[in-house]
Amino acid sequence: MIDEIDHKILTILQQNARISNANIARELGVAPSGVFERIKKLEQRGIIKGYHAALDHEKLGQGVTAFVFLHAGDRVGSVEGAGRVAKIDEIVEVQHIAGEDGILVKLRCGSNEELGRILREKIGSIPSIRSSRTLVVMETIKEQG
Repeated sequence: MIDEIDHKILTILQQNARISNANIARELGVAPSGVFERIKKLEQRGIIKGYHAALDHEKLGQGVTAFVFLHAGDRVGSVEGAGRVAKIDEIVEVQHIAGEDGILVKLRCGSNEELGRILREKIGSIPSIRSSRTLVVMETIKEQG
Protein backbone atom coordinates (compact mmCIF):
# COMPACT_ATOMS: atom_id res chain seq x y z
CA MET A 1 0.00 0.00 0.00
CA ILE A 2 0.96 3.62 -0.22
CA ASP A 3 1.18 6.14 2.59
CA GLU A 4 -0.13 9.70 2.77
CA ILE A 5 3.04 11.26 1.29
CA ASP A 6 2.99 8.84 -1.68
CA HIS A 7 -0.67 9.68 -2.23
CA LYS A 8 0.11 13.42 -2.21
CA ILE A 9 3.00 12.89 -4.65
CA LEU A 10 0.68 10.99 -7.00
CA THR A 11 -1.93 13.76 -6.82
CA ILE A 12 0.69 16.41 -7.63
CA LEU A 13 2.08 14.37 -10.54
CA GLN A 14 -1.41 13.88 -11.99
CA GLN A 15 -1.88 17.65 -12.00
CA ASN A 16 1.57 18.33 -13.50
CA ALA A 17 3.81 15.41 -14.50
CA ARG A 18 6.63 17.82 -15.39
CA ILE A 19 6.95 19.30 -11.91
CA SER A 20 10.43 18.94 -10.44
CA ASN A 21 11.20 16.78 -7.43
CA ALA A 22 12.40 19.94 -5.68
CA ASN A 23 9.04 21.64 -6.17
CA ILE A 24 7.17 18.55 -4.95
CA ALA A 25 9.46 18.40 -1.92
CA ARG A 26 8.92 22.09 -1.18
CA GLU A 27 5.13 21.66 -1.43
CA LEU A 28 5.18 18.65 0.92
CA GLY A 29 7.92 19.88 3.27
CA VAL A 30 10.21 16.89 2.66
CA ALA A 31 13.68 16.37 1.14
CA PRO A 32 13.97 16.25 -2.68
CA SER A 33 16.02 13.05 -2.45
CA GLY A 34 13.16 11.42 -0.56
CA VAL A 35 10.69 12.48 -3.28
CA PHE A 36 13.02 11.05 -5.94
CA GLU A 37 13.24 7.69 -4.13
CA ARG A 38 9.50 7.53 -3.54
CA ILE A 39 8.75 8.23 -7.21
CA LYS A 40 11.25 5.58 -8.33
CA LYS A 41 9.63 3.02 -6.02
CA LEU A 42 6.13 3.95 -7.26
CA GLU A 43 7.38 3.43 -10.84
CA GLN A 44 9.05 0.10 -9.99
CA ARG A 45 5.88 -1.17 -8.31
CA GLY A 46 3.87 -0.24 -11.41
CA ILE A 47 1.72 2.29 -9.57
CA ILE A 48 3.04 5.00 -11.91
CA LYS A 49 2.61 3.47 -15.35
CA GLY A 50 3.74 6.47 -17.40
CA TYR A 51 3.69 10.20 -17.90
CA HIS A 52 1.32 11.84 -20.36
CA ALA A 53 0.70 15.17 -22.00
CA ALA A 54 -2.73 16.76 -21.55
CA LEU A 55 -3.96 17.76 -25.01
CA ASP A 56 -6.44 20.37 -26.17
CA HIS A 57 -8.59 18.14 -28.36
CA GLU A 58 -10.59 21.07 -29.72
CA LYS A 59 -7.41 22.59 -31.18
CA LEU A 60 -6.48 19.19 -32.63
CA GLY A 61 -9.74 19.03 -34.55
CA GLN A 62 -11.21 16.44 -32.19
CA GLY A 63 -13.90 18.58 -30.60
CA VAL A 64 -16.51 15.81 -30.36
CA THR A 65 -16.18 13.28 -27.54
CA ALA A 66 -18.61 10.39 -27.29
CA PHE A 67 -19.10 7.34 -25.12
CA VAL A 68 -20.53 4.35 -26.93
CA PHE A 69 -22.01 1.27 -25.30
CA LEU A 70 -21.58 -1.73 -27.60
CA HIS A 71 -23.42 -5.03 -27.41
CA ALA A 72 -21.25 -7.78 -28.85
CA GLY A 73 -22.39 -11.23 -29.85
CA ASP A 74 -19.21 -12.75 -28.40
CA ARG A 75 -19.46 -15.52 -25.85
CA VAL A 76 -19.67 -14.39 -22.21
CA GLY A 77 -16.34 -13.12 -20.96
CA SER A 78 -14.80 -12.85 -24.43
CA VAL A 79 -13.02 -9.64 -25.36
CA GLU A 80 -12.55 -10.51 -29.04
CA GLY A 81 -14.97 -7.82 -30.26
CA ALA A 82 -13.45 -5.30 -27.86
CA GLY A 83 -10.02 -6.06 -29.27
CA ARG A 84 -11.20 -5.31 -32.79
CA VAL A 85 -12.88 -2.09 -31.64
CA ALA A 86 -9.63 -1.02 -29.92
CA LYS A 87 -7.86 -0.95 -33.30
CA ILE A 88 -10.01 1.96 -34.52
CA ASP A 89 -7.86 5.11 -34.48
CA GLU A 90 -10.50 7.49 -33.10
CA ILE A 91 -11.20 5.26 -30.10
CA VAL A 92 -9.14 6.33 -27.10
CA GLU A 93 -10.49 3.95 -24.43
CA VAL A 94 -12.09 0.51 -24.47
CA GLN A 95 -13.60 -0.94 -21.29
CA HIS A 96 -14.92 -4.49 -20.88
CA ILE A 97 -17.91 -3.87 -18.59
CA ALA A 98 -20.47 -5.94 -16.72
CA GLY A 99 -24.01 -5.82 -17.99
CA GLU A 100 -25.94 -6.29 -21.18
CA ASP A 101 -23.71 -4.17 -23.42
CA GLY A 102 -20.35 -5.62 -22.45
CA ILE A 103 -18.15 -2.94 -24.06
CA LEU A 104 -17.86 0.79 -23.38
CA VAL A 105 -15.68 2.95 -25.61
CA LYS A 106 -14.64 6.58 -25.53
CA LEU A 107 -13.89 8.18 -28.86
CA ARG A 108 -12.87 11.57 -30.17
CA CYS A 109 -13.52 12.99 -33.62
CA GLY A 110 -14.03 16.27 -35.46
CA SER A 111 -17.79 16.43 -36.03
CA ASN A 112 -21.10 14.68 -35.52
CA GLU A 113 -20.97 13.65 -39.18
CA GLU A 114 -17.60 11.99 -38.59
CA LEU A 115 -19.02 10.30 -35.48
CA GLY A 116 -21.84 8.86 -37.59
CA ARG A 117 -19.34 7.60 -40.15
CA ILE A 118 -17.22 5.92 -37.44
CA LEU A 119 -20.31 4.23 -35.98
CA ARG A 120 -21.55 3.02 -39.39
CA GLU A 121 -18.38 2.20 -41.26
CA LYS A 122 -15.82 1.28 -38.63
CA ILE A 123 -17.69 -0.06 -35.59
CA GLY A 124 -20.60 -1.28 -37.70
CA SER A 125 -18.29 -3.35 -39.89
CA ILE A 126 -17.23 -5.56 -36.97
CA PRO A 127 -19.39 -8.70 -37.32
CA SER A 128 -19.74 -9.42 -33.59
CA ILE A 129 -21.10 -5.94 -32.72
CA ARG A 130 -24.89 -6.29 -32.54
CA SER A 131 -25.96 -2.82 -31.37
CA SER A 132 -24.74 0.46 -29.96
CA ARG A 133 -25.95 3.33 -27.78
CA THR A 134 -24.09 6.62 -28.07
CA LEU A 135 -23.77 9.46 -25.59
CA VAL A 136 -22.26 12.69 -26.96
CA VAL A 137 -20.40 14.82 -24.41
CA MET A 138 -21.69 18.39 -24.21
CA GLU A 139 -18.94 19.68 -21.90
CA THR A 140 -16.10 18.04 -19.97
CA ILE A 141 -16.06 19.21 -16.37
CA LYS A 142 -13.19 17.03 -15.15
CA GLU A 143 -10.89 14.66 -17.01
CA GLN A 144 -7.90 13.06 -15.39
CA GLY A 145 -5.58 10.27 -16.50
